[in-house]
Amino acid sequence: MFTGIIEAMGELKKIDHEGSNVHLTIDSPITSELKIDQSVAHNGVCLTVVNIEGSEYTVTAIDETLQKTNLGSLKTGDFVNLERAMKLGARLDGHIVQGHVDQTAVCTEAKEHDGSWTFTFEYDPSLSNITIEKGSITVNGVSLTVVNSQVTSFSVAIIPYTYEHTGFKQIKLGDKVNLEFDVIGKYVARLHQINS
Repeated sequence: MFTGIIEAMGELKKIDHEGSNVHLTIDSPITSELKIDQSVAHNGVCLTVVNIEGSEYTVTAIDETLQKTNLGSLKTGDFVNLERAMKLGARLDGHIVQGHVDQTAVCTEAKEHDGSWTFTFEYDPSLSNITIEKGSITVNGVSLTVVNSQVTSFSVAIIPYTYEHTGFKQIKLGDKVNLEFDVIGKYVARLHQINS
């Protein structure tokens, strides 16, 4: 379980293919605090640490993960948002995030507004995921509040701190991002489908 509050950025140093699996080696400022078999969210995708060497650690992504997220399009030198699993009893500063990406979206607009930014993302509504105005959404692992909720798109407002300390400063028009919709909203939508 995660909160969507990014702890650090990690640089992808190495990509190794093994069958349909991909091993991602990441250099990060939190590596010294990690343990093998620990869960870490990478752009919102929960992956298990399988190796640690110095300031670098390795995680493995299976084919399903690569198909459903933006991890398969990463290149060496790219940066990813990192968050370790939350501690029971700690403050929940973002919202309840599972680290299970529901689908991807494409950035269709990025505007600066005198020190803050608005990003708009378009997604495929056929998967029955929805946003609501002022509801929670996770974009590349970052817990955000939805503004301008539409059937196929939504926007988020980014403050300077979030812009500087997450991968938002690297997102360009046409880039693919990972989305995890609010877990409570997903259950409500599913119950509505069943009862309709």
